[in-house]
Amino acid sequence: MLKWALIFLVISLIAGFFGFSGISAATATIARVLFGIALVIFLIFLILALLAGQAIL
Repeated sequence: MLKWALIFLVISLIAGFFGFSGISAATATIARVLFGIALVIFLIFLILALLAGQAIL
């Protein structure tokens, strides 16, 4: 998912450089949403790993 966020970020930067502000804003929003989802999933797995570690001890 982070790979797709990075791809959309690069597309956004290239589109912004060439003056396509609408496409740039849309792809930047998609990149931001994908990064947010990846961050939430990471935090959920981190909490689950910590809880599983405590259950073993």
